[in-house]
Amino acid sequence: MSIDLWGLGLQALNVLILVWLLARVFWRPVAAAIAARQAATQAVLSSAKDTQAKADTALDEVRKSREGIAQERTAVLADAATKADIAAKATLTEARDKADTLLNATQTAVTREREAARKENDVKAATLAVEIAEKLLARFESADLQPAFLELLLQAIDDMPAASRVALVAAKTPIEIVTPSAPMNQAALKAALTKALGGAPDLKFSTNPDLLAGIELRTPHFTLHNSWRADLDAILSEVRDAA
Repeated sequence: MSIDLWGLGLQALNVLILVWLLARVFWRPVAAAIAARQAATQAVLSSAKDTQAKADTALDEVRKSREGIAQERTAVLADAATKADIAAKATLTEARDKADTLLNATQTAVTREREAARKENDVKAATLAVEIAEKLLARFESADLQPAFLELLLQAIDDMPAASRVALVAAKTPIEIVTPSAPMNQAALKAALTKALGGAPDLKFSTNPDLLAGIELRTPHFTLHNSWRADLDAILSEVRDAA
C-alpha cells in the first residue's frame, strides 16, 4: 500500500485553511458576540443588584417608617390615655367638690333652719312661761308685797350716783310713783323717798295694774324699774336676745 503524500499535504493544507477561515471569519464574531452577551448579562446583573439594593433600601425605609408610625401611634395613644386620665380625674374632682359644696350648703341650711326653729321654740316657750307667770303672780295681793318692793326701790336709789339723785330732786317735772294699786300710805312712801333722795322731790302718784306688783319711779327721761312686770319683760328680752 502506498501513501499519497501530495494528497495528504493538500488535505492538511485544506484543514489549515479551514481553521484559519473559521478563526478569521467565524470565531472572532462569535467570541465578540459571546463577550458582548456576557457584558450585557453582567450589566443586567449589575443593574439587578442595584435594583435589589434600592429595593432593599426602600424596604428598609418602609420598615423604619412603619416602626416610626407604630412608635408614634403608641406615643399618641399613651398621650391620649394620659390626657383622658387627667381629664377624668379633673372631672371627678370637680364633681366631688360640687357635691361637697352642695352637701355643706345643705347641712348649713339644715343647721340654720334647726337653729332658727330652736330659737323660735325658745322664744315661744319663754313667752308661754311669762304668760303663765303673769297669771300666777296676778293672784297675789300687790299691797302685801309693797313693803318688799319699797326696800328694793330704796336700795336702787341708794346705788344711784349722788349727782343723779340731786338731778331727780331738782327736776322741774314731778317724779311719777307708779304702783299696781293705790299705795296704802302715800305719806310714809313720800317720806321714805325724800330720805333716800336726800331732798323733797315733787311726787305724783299713779296706778298701773299691769305691774302686777312693785313700785316704779318714772320721769320723762328716766325710769327706775322695780316690778314683777319689769322682771318678766327683762327675762323675755334676755331669751329673745339669746335666740
